[in-house]
Amino acid sequence: MRLRVCLPDRVLVDSRVKKIIAESEDGSFCLLPRHIDYVALLVPGILSYESDEVANEEYLAVDEGILIKRGDDVTVSTRKGVLSKDLEVLKQTVENEFLDLEEQERKARSIIAKLEMDVVQGILGLRS
Repeated sequence: MRLRVCLPDRVLVDSRVKKIIAESEDGSFCLLPRHIDYVALLVPGILSYESDEVANEEYLAVDEGILIKRGDDVTVSTRKGVLSKDLEVLKQTVENEFLDLEEQERKARSIIAKLEMDVVQGILGLRS
């Protein structure tokens, strides 16, 4: 199978694989080469895969996303993804990168909420 993991700004993984394990709202599932065509909504978690070239599993932390298997092609689209061959390193990287992004998103939402409040107050002020 060919696995492609796409982020908004780049392709994170483009590799031939023997097996993919991912997690959806209904639980974990495994895709093998002869698996039927499949679509799943992914939840934040670990996606693992076994490359054709390397005997060891490789790990990818993903945010919410969608996985589509069509024939020999498996495409994952997600907003955030971090790749590692070591789960401990992956855990640390996820904590650093994802938590930093969540803080930035929280600040952006706060600024947007303040702007919306200013617009509403301006509109109400015009009507008085």
